[in-house]
Amino acid sequence: MHIYSVADPEFVPYGKVLSGYDTAELIAAMRKIPLPEQGTAYEPGIDALEACEIFGAFRANAYGGMPIQLGMCWGHNTKLNCLEYHRDSELNIGDEDFILLLAKMEDIENGKLDTEKVKAFRAPAGVVIEVYETTLHYAPCHTYEAKGFRVAVVLPKGTNTEKPEIALKNDEDRMLWARNKWLLAHPDSSEAKQGAYIGLVGNNIDIAQC
Repeated sequence: MHIYSVADPEFVPYGKVLSGYDTAELIAAMRKIPLPEQGTAYEPGIDALEACEIFGAFRANAYGGMPIQLGMCWGHNTKLNCLEYHRDSELNIGDEDFILLLAKMEDIENGKLDTEKVKAFRAPAGVVIEVYETTLHYAPCHTYEAKGFRVAVVLPKGTNTEKPEIALKNDEDRMLWARNKWLLAHPDSSEAKQGAYIGLVGNNIDIAQC
């Protein structure tokens, strides 16, 4: 699998780089949080990160005054496993370079997405990346195994928290996995074993094999 850069034209349909933000304080706060020994961790909102000055700038500028949360996904990962989407853009900022595995919502056919449609993009440390609402994404992948990854995640307040109880009205409702989180799992993933909707067909991409 070829790994593009977020500076390449191939990234344009998936998202963009947001300029004008000083991420130094945020990265320093992120690095105070220890990495898990294996696997990944995620918290929708982390007080130490939301105390950084950039939190107010993201809320006012990037989200136009909407309530937001600033959390983090961190650990060690090289696999696709799942793809998710929200009803809004997501911002990502890494303390080291990291890799996003992305696909387009329009490539979902009959509730399934072929993993051959997935592309990989490397994002540089400290840069603010906007991932569009129509872009399928999931846990980042590390570029340096020894360092793992820490990626700040900015989303509207409440996203990725407890799943609401709903009456199923259409096929998409079967993909709802948490609040404002629709998930397509690969059969080999732990999420699939927990009952997540199986919507990925093909290989479970592992960039360690690229």
